[in-house]
Amino acid sequence: MTLRHGPDDGRGGYPVSLAEVEALARSHGMEVVRAVPSPDLQGRPDVSWTAVVLRLPDDGTGALPLLRHLILQDAKSATYKLGLLRALCRAADGSAGLAEEDGDDHVRLPLGLVALNWLRLYLPLVRADLPQAPGNRRGAEGLGFAGPGWRALEGGALSPLDLRVGAVLGETAAIALHSALREAADHIIRMPANYLTFPGGARILETTRARAGRHSGGLVVDGAFLSGLGTMRVPRHLWRAMQRFAVWVEPALVSEWMRLMQSYASAQGRTSEAGVMAAAMTWADPVRDVAVPRARALALMDGGAVVHCVWSGRRLTPETLDVDHCMPWSAWPCSDLWNLMPSHRRVNQHGKRDRLPSAEALQQAGPAIADWWSAAYLGPEDRVLPVRFASEARASLPGLASSDTTGTREVHVAMALQRARLRQDQSVPEWSWSS
Repeated sequence: MTLRHGPDDGRGGYPVSLAEVEALARSHGMEVVRAVPSPDLQGRPDVSWTAVVLRLPDDGTGALPLLRHLILQDAKSATYKLGLLRALCRAADGSAGLAEEDGDDHVRLPLGLVALNWLRLYLPLVRADLPQAPGNRRGAEGLGFAGPGWRALEGGALSPLDLRVGAVLGETAAIALHSALREAADHIIRMPANYLTFPGGARILETTRARAGRHSGGLVVDGAFLSGLGTMRVPRHLWRAMQRFAVWVEPALVSEWMRLMQSYASAQGRTSEAGVMAAAMTWADPVRDVAVPRARALALMDGGAVVHCVWSGRRLTPETLDVDHCMPWSAWPCSDLWNLMPSHRRVNQHGKRDRLPSAEALQQAGPAIADWWSAAYLGPEDRVLPVRFASEARASLPGLASSDTTGTREVHVAMALQRARLRQDQSVPEWSWSS
């Protein structure tokens, strides 16, 4: 596509915008491969051109055309199909460690994980009074998953940021969450999972519901708890596409979801502000928070312990202490405890920065990393941090969900695998320590 920029030459031209073309491409499942500006070949100073190359992405497995059909063309009587697909995308992007192999062609997810993401997606939308179905006029009125548990969440029992793997909840919040997850899981099985089908009519997602009784007492939101509600079997090619092409899949889901909400609101005679919708649709990831590891490092120093930079081995002081995201935030936004390392400020800010540690660097730092984890998070005097450390690692690192233990050695091995995946899938630049 070639865009002409400049005044109308008398033939009825209209202004064009590259940003608008890019937005339209995203909303129709396309990607902008390249945009090349150029001057006018006739030398007109007030006219310029932009050549734009667009592509319908395809990974060769048929997954992306299927996703494009489900998102943009499949009939929808509510936003539920989009909600389920986005819940799966968020699982693939942030909790892939909870996926288990299920033969050559499928992976199996905890149904509770899908329901947890579902709640986290819908809670801000309902609070913003954005309609999710033609008959949904106010709040959660008419939504099939909004039972007593949902109403407890709406009432403030938990915030969307509390709806995450690794959260440690007291009794009241735990009861509300368990009830809301059961309601969401039942609705997902009955509605969107039942109606998401291949072109031939076969169901794409197979679900198995477990009998989960009422919950009492506190809980840790971990893989075991989430699997207690059942499982969801996902075709491997779809799962892999969601992992590798989230940069295309999720914007297309968000755009179509917003279009549906606008159409529902318009049919009800209501207006919907784009800014309000965009804010409510934003996935509220944990902030880039290093407060816990920094506080633990300073507490260890105050107690007379020596804290070393895991990369250089230098002894750290409060003035030289930095907290490094081992897997860089720019490539994989993860502030799990296992990913946060004490680092010398000069090494972190002028050396490693936003790069992956090389395989050799990660291996050499293994003993120092294990010592840090043991001293900072896994001490017997703390009852919360060890549980949080293990739950977060099981959720976000590959191969740990089915492991019997999450000791420092197992977590370090899983880290190495995740490092390799980021290097292969995203070509993140590598860094090696050299004194």
